[in-house]
Amino acid sequence: MICAQGFTPLTQFGFSCSLSSALKTERHGFSTPQLYSPSPVKFCFVVSRISCNYQDSTFSVPRASKFRDLRLFKSVELDQFITSDDEDEMGDGFFEAIEELERMTREPSDVLEEMNDRLSAREFQLVLVYFSQEGRDSWCALEVFEWLQKENRVDKETMELMVSIMCGWIKKLVEGRHNVGDVVDLLVDMDCVGLKPHFSMIEKVISMYWEMGEKEKAISFVKEVLGRKLSFIKDDWEGHKGGPSGYLAWKMMVDDDYRGAVKMVLHLRESGLKPEVYCYLIAMTAVVKELNEFAKALRKLKSYARDGIVAELDKNNVELVEKYQTELLADGVRLSNWVLEEGNFSIHGVVHERLLAMYICAGQGLEAERQLWEMKLVGKEADADLYDIVLAICASQKETKAMKRLLTRIEITSPMRKKKSLTWLLRGYIKGGHFRDAAETLVKMVNLGFLPEYLDRVAVMQGLRRKIREPENVDTYLDLCKCLSNANLIGPSLVYLHLQKHKLWVIKML
Repeated sequence: MICAQGFTPLTQFGFSCSLSSALKTERHGFSTPQLYSPSPVKFCFVVSRISCNYQDSTFSVPRASKFRDLRLFKSVELDQFITSDDEDEMGDGFFEAIEELERMTREPSDVLEEMNDRLSAREFQLVLVYFSQEGRDSWCALEVFEWLQKENRVDKETMELMVSIMCGWIKKLVEGRHNVGDVVDLLVDMDCVGLKPHFSMIEKVISMYWEMGEKEKAISFVKEVLGRKLSFIKDDWEGHKGGPSGYLAWKMMVDDDYRGAVKMVLHLRESGLKPEVYCYLIAMTAVVKELNEFAKALRKLKSYARDGIVAELDKNNVELVEKYQTELLADGVRLSNWVLEEGNFSIHGVVHERLLAMYICAGQGLEAERQLWEMKLVGKEADADLYDIVLAICASQKETKAMKRLLTRIEITSPMRKKKSLTWLLRGYIKGGHFRDAAETLVKMVNLGFLPEYLDRVAVMQGLRRKIREPENVDTYLDLCKCLSNANLIGPSLVYLHLQKHKLWVIKML
């Protein structure tokens, strides 16, 4: 809702600020979304040439009349404020004020001061609406609101009304495809009338550009906001996707443009701008998603190659794959360093969590294990499943020392948790083709009373059988068969040897 410092209007836009020296000392260079044509009156001033009208960029201001239909307001949505009964509330003072303000022979503040006692709060609202119409002097609406602020006559309804008017101007600038700078100019000028943009307004502008397909303008808008250090009400930063750059990166991720989101954030930082801290975290999430999608694509490609649908990757393609993955990881590390440089210790755990996810997706066991301990050091304990996943990756790569460190924690866990961890270890060995180690793990699980999954048992036995000619694998295979048979997991096994020279078969039942 609305307070002195900030509010969230019905239109999901918001502002709050105060009109300062820009209007008090000099009435030149003030941007408004509509123009009036110059006329030889007492104080003709220069304004930025921004128009909310689709037809003309300038307007002439005819004299007001009691018979004007003041209920046709095309430029803003004001149904909640203006009703058919408003015409009855317009007294003679209202029409005199309109005529005096349009004549522009005196300062608006002088006119309003003189009419102060004759105008009700509702009539002041109608004055605002009148001058906010297309073809009217929008600047005058700002002057009226500024005077109401100084006189402490801006209540909740009037504030919402002015916010709605401002939002209509912003919307027309964007939809009218005006320069991005014009939109930011209007946001900056709001500070001069006591309205500071709420972050929901920034989100809305970015969304409008995005839905119109103006993605480059959305990026330019964010650059302008950051470059001009536009201040706005920022209540729940994390819930709002981390500010302008973070919100834009999030929009890109929604469209599955993960790489684009990362490049955009890197570009902002390299351009000398300073995106919000949470923006880097969102970009790190984009790195994780891109690595994950890349890994899934590689697995699918390898399955096609096994089925003979496509050719195996040659050396050059393998190098390109590794290079792309390395670049993604490097980008993620750069982003993490920028977050850590901010010195906000409370989010260090989140940084290491993102790095952990990155290295898991990239299949780098040692780096992933290091992030587990980094998380522990900053007080953020990783989920037990993450330890198991890293254990499986290290097992597939036969990183013995890392595996030993990770296995120490399962000694004090519950039987169910221990079985799950050993299953991950077993599958890691299978994935890496280390079938002797897998067989030893399988035997260990059976001896502990755990029932390994059927597919895991079959995979280990088939892997050993393919390498049965290797002397060291024979004993391992026989020990595994005996263990599984004793546990009634397989039937009796026949081991045979054929001596071709003597035409002799040696058969033994286990």
